Amino acid sequence: MRLARLIDEFEARARQCASDAELRSLIEDALRELGFAWFALLHHASLHSGSPRLIRIDNYPPGWAAEVATRGPASDDPVHLASGRTNIGFSWERLDGLIPLTRRHREILERSRRHGIGPGFTVPANVPGEPGGSCSFAVPRSRSLPTRHLACAELIGAHAFGAARRLHGYPASARRIRLSRREQECLRLVALGKTDWEIGCILGIAEATARQYVKSARAAYRVATRTQLVVHGLRDAWIGFEDAIPPDGGMG
Repeated sequence: MRLARLIDEFEARARQCASDAELRSLIEDALRELGFAWFALLHHASLHSGSPRLIRIDNYPPGWAAEVATRGPASDDPVHLASGRTNIGFSWERLDGLIPLTRRHREILERSRRHGIGPGFTVPANVPGEPGGSCSFAVPRSRSLPTRHLACAELIGAHAFGAARRLHGYPASARRIRLSRREQECLRLVALGKTDWEIGCILGIAEATARQYVKSARAAYRVATRTQLVVHGLRDAWIGFEDAIPPDGGMG
């Protein structure tokens, strides 16, 4: 009952937070209840961008926070990379079951331990059309992960990220571009790597007509290439990854 009340109170107070500082304080209060020492709530791209739109709220040890900020691309960080491979919270000891851990990944994990950071738990936060993110909680090296509180931590992390999205102006208010039915059909086939001639054969239309539908879809998004068109189509959910990468890999 105590943890259920903690979650309810956190959700209610998070909706009232008016700044990152207020949300940070609220998360730190919850951390103490759950048995964690540190947290990082962020869009992964925020580590290499100064955009105020991107979320980054944490209380990591200053030395580790500075090192993280000077690191390479997101693929270097095993926790951030693993966040894109699952829709549920995961403990860091499960990383090698989510991604192939490279030597670089293991070095990063070892350096975090040198800053006193021990076991951790991460809640993925991936919204289509928005930068990938996560909310991570960690304990000192000398302590074990509070496993009985992980389900509660997952809900706290989800509500915290929701509050941070609101504070930073998400969801984006931009209107979804409108595509006709034929433009959507052509977009799906472009995502599969089909040429205009192949699209015409599949849809039973002339190659020139297929080319025109693809051109009008690109014009709607004001993009020059088919690749850019596919990226925008994924963002706006006209197509999904299953359209661009079918289960059989598109072979046969």
